[in-house]
Amino acid sequence: MAKQGKLRLGVNIDHVATVRNARGGAYPDPLRAARVAQEAGADGITAHLREDRRHITDADIEGLLDVLTVPLNFEMAATDEMQKIALRHKPHAVCIVPEKREERTTEGGLEVAREENKLAHFIAPLREAGCRVSIFIAAEKRQIEAANRIGAEVIELHTGAYCDAFAEGHWEEAQKELQKLEE
Repeated sequence: MAKQGKLRLGVNIDHVATVRNARGGAYPDPLRAARVAQEAGADGITAHLREDRRHITDADIEGLLDVLTVPLNFEMAATDEMQKIALRHKPHAVCIVPEKREERTTEGGLEVAREENKLAHFIAPLREAGCRVSIFIAAEKRQIEAANRIGAEVIELHTGAYCDAFAEGHWEEAQKELQKLEE
């Protein structure tokens, strides 16, 4: 098992922006939400600039980098456009996530084992630029090993199956999913 370090709180502000965009105005303001979280002791802020810009916008990313004194974790798809944005802004961290237009939010882990060569070439310039690279994956040994081989410094495990089983009262299934996460 990995060494236990200090617990850190990262606050994701994506859905503050989703509400703002649904209302068609400037409020609620994701930058204000980020500042409030930072002032309350958050160790970092996470923002997912999706290709369709359904919540966080390019202007939000620029604003966050101007106002934050805590690290920004920039979630993004493995596309040329997102890589260029990350390389221009050089956030503290980037988390590579799968992205499907029909999803409301990220619904599963990235398929690293199948896309190992492509992803290794994708993350290399990000690491060279000083960004800490993480990969959002399923809690599967082959995905974890592939993420390690391509040089991902951090993995983030998808917990959706556990959360769904727990919420639906399927205790045995929830326990199995929790065990997979722990292993």
